[in-house]
Amino acid sequence: MKAIKISDRIIGKNRPPFIVAEMSGNHNHSLDRALKIVEAAAKAGCHGLKIQTYTADTMTLDCDRDEFWVNDDDSLWKGYSLHKLYQQAYTPWEWHEPIFNRCKELGIIGFSTPFDESAVDFLESLEPPMYKIASFENIDLPLIEKAAATGKPMIISTGMATAAELDETVRTARKAGCDDLVLLRCTSSYPSTPEESNLLTIPHLESLFDVFVGLSDHTLGIGVALASIALGATVIEKHFTLNRADGGVDSAFSMEPHEMEMLVCESMKAYQSLGKIHYGPTEKEKDSLQYRRSLFAVADIKKGEKFTRENIRRIRPGHGLVPKYYTTIIGKTASQDIKRGTPLRWELMG
Repeated sequence: MKAIKISDRIIGKNRPPFIVAEMSGNHNHSLDRALKIVEAAAKAGCHGLKIQTYTADTMTLDCDRDEFWVNDDDSLWKGYSLHKLYQQAYTPWEWHEPIFNRCKELGIIGFSTPFDESAVDFLESLEPPMYKIASFENIDLPLIEKAAATGKPMIISTGMATAAELDETVRTARKAGCDDLVLLRCTSSYPSTPEESNLLTIPHLESLFDVFVGLSDHTLGIGVALASIALGATVIEKHFTLNRADGGVDSAFSMEPHEMEMLVCESMKAYQSLGKIHYGPTEKEKDSLQYRRSLFAVADIKKGEKFTRENIRRIRPGHGLVPKYYTTIIGKTASQDIKRGTPLRWELMG
C-alpha cells in the first residue's frame, strides 16, 4: 500500500497516527462555538477537524410513526424523534465554508461526512481534500459510489458491518475510482465500552482488504485509542467538544481540549515506541552492560588453589567472565595469586 497524501499530511505505515477531532453537533447551533471548536482542536495538536453534512430532511422523515422515534432504553437520545434529533445535531451548510477556512488558517485539515448525494455535490463546491463515510452509511452503496467517483481519499467507519458488507463497500469504492481508502474499526454505541472495541479486528481488516486502518473511538478516555496504535491504527477519530458540561447531542462521549491534547501527545509516544524488530542492547543501553553480573573472586585466592563456590561468585558489575562459565570454572586452579574483588579472566586459570 502506498501512503496517502492529504494536503501536507501523510497517512500510512511508519507515520504518526492522523488524529481527527469530530465536531458533530457539539457546536450547539452556534457558529461562534463551532469556530472555537476548530481553534481548540488546532491548539490541541489535531491533524484534522471533521463535521457532518446533512439536514433533517435528507436523513429521515418528519413522521409520527413509532419507527421514527428513538425508543432504546439505554440510548442517550431516547424520546427524540429522528427528525428532531437531526434538526438539533446538523451543521448548517452555510457554516461549512467558514469552518473549513478557519481550519486552513490554523493548519489543520477540514473535511466532512456526507450523508447523501446532495451533500457530496455541495461539498465538492468547497473542494474538500477527502471524505468520511459514517458507520450507519457504510451499506449505502450509491452514496459510497458518489463520493468515490470524486477520486478523493475516503475514510469509512466499519461499525455494525459484516465482513461481507464491507467487501461490497470496498469493492464499490474502488470500482468507482477511490484508490486511497482507510477503514476505521468502530463500535456504533454511544458511549461504547473497551470490551466492545475488539481492537484485534484492526490488523485483520488491514490484511483482509489491503487498506490502511484506524479507529473511530466512542469510548471514554484515551486508553483504547492508544492500544489501537500498537495494532496498526494510522487514523484515530474522537468526538470533540469545548466542555461536556455545556451539553449537546454528543457531549457525553466527546473529549475536552485537555484530553485531546493528551491523546495527541501520548499517541505520538505510542507510535514512537513501536520502533522496529530489535534484539540486543540499544545505543543507550550499551553503558548499562557493565552492570550485568559476572564472575569475581570474593576472597583472596593463592596460586594453585582451586576455585570454589566460596571464593568466586556471580555478582555485579559485569567486568568478569559471563555467568554461564561459573560451573565450568569451579574446580579449576588459579594460575597466580588473585586478590579479592578481581574480575575473573581465562588467563587467571591454570
